Amino acid sequence: MNTEGLDIQALDTLLYVCTFLIGSMVGSFLNVCVYRIPAGLSIVKPRSRCPKCEQMIAWYDNIPMVSWLLLGAKCRNCKAPISWQYPLVEAITAFLFLAVYWQYRLTLATPVYMALAAALVLVTFVDLTDWTIPNEVTFPGMPLGIAFSLVAMFYPDSGLVVLGSFEPVFNALIGLFVGGGILYALDKVTLILLKKRGMGFGDVKLLAMLGAFFGYPGVVLIIMIASLIGSVIGIAFIVANRSKSEEHGGHYLPFGPYLAFGGLIVMLFGQGIYDWYMAYLGLTPAL
Repeated sequence: MNTEGLDIQALDTLLYVCTFLIGSMVGSFLNVCVYRIPAGLSIVKPRSRCPKCEQMIAWYDNIPMVSWLLLGAKCRNCKAPISWQYPLVEAITAFLFLAVYWQYRLTLATPVYMALAAALVLVTFVDLTDWTIPNEVTFPGMPLGIAFSLVAMFYPDSGLVVLGSFEPVFNALIGLFVGGGILYALDKVTLILLKKRGMGFGDVKLLAMLGAFFGYPGVVLIIMIASLIGSVIGIAFIVANRSKSEEHGGHYLPFGPYLAFGGLIVMLFGQGIYDWYMAYLGLTPAL
């Protein structure tokens, strides 16, 4: 009997479980950020509390996903309903952490992309609820993306992915300026032709940040994915919720969640897609 193989399998299973639990706890913290950042409140103090009765939430009522189910989606104290958004954010973050670990295993890329995935979840739900993209994510994200491209350049075994035909740091710099420049140009063209804003400046900063992490081919792929998914979902949403969308000024829908989704796809599968496309063109992808 191969006990060494069983030990490795048991350790791997344990790491998956720990990854899921850590992801769910990070998701619980993201719920606090989604609520407090747009309101300009501290994300550290005070402790989590019910927004209705302001009663502090005990630790046993703050277990990710589980407490929401046990409480019947209601506050223990005032019985006010607890939004489904809370367990959803926790579950999404937990499964994204699993996906990152599954793809990158025990490399430097794993904690980096777990943090980036959490940031993109935060961006998504803030944009959906507040129609803004927090600078607290994009401003530090841009230089961090460039910094990690330097790590990828000097430590190829880090697992970090910066797509492009140049050295990673140059791919990242081009990605930053191309990412921000494309959406900024689209916004200006829309403003000139249609006399209204086409993109929020938060989208510009978000795509610039993703370009810094994934390089200029990553930016193009993210825009393609975001535009495709956004078009399908956007048209369906507009038809089903015409009056609600008009309350927010025409048929504008937040584009940040689609950019975030495209960023997650590139994070998990970008290198494979890039290599396939380069091979399709008969070119040798950069290693």
